[in-house]
Amino acid sequence: MKPTAFPDPVALFRAQLFVGLMAMEASAVIWMRVLGMGGLWAVPKSENSRMVAEKQLAFTLAGQKALTAMAHGKPADAVLMAAARPLRRKTRANRKRLTGLGPRRIG
Repeated sequence: MKPTAFPDPVALFRAQLFVGLMAMEASAVIWMRVLGMGGLWAVPKSENSRMVAEKQLAFTLAGQKALTAMAHGKPADAVLMAAARPLRRKTRANRKRLTGLGPRRIG
C-alpha cells in the first residue's frame, strides 16, 4: 500500500457517519433499557446482566481489530472502522431486538 500525504476526506466522513449512527443506536438502546428497568419497556429479566456481559466481548474484539489494522499500516479511517464495526454490530442487534419488544402495556 502506498502511503499518502493527505487522508481521504470521503473515507474520514464515512467513518464519522458510521460512528455517529452507532452512537444514536447506542443512545436508543440505553433509553429502552432504562425504561425496561423502570417497568415501562418490555425487556427480559436477563437484560441487565446481558448489557454488562456483552460489552466485555465487544470492546475486546474492537481493540483487537483496531490493533490489527494499525499493525498492517492502515490509515486512520480504516482503523476507526475496524474498531467500530464490532461495536456497531452489537448496537444494531440490540436496537432491533429491543425495538421489537416495545413498550410494556400498563393497566
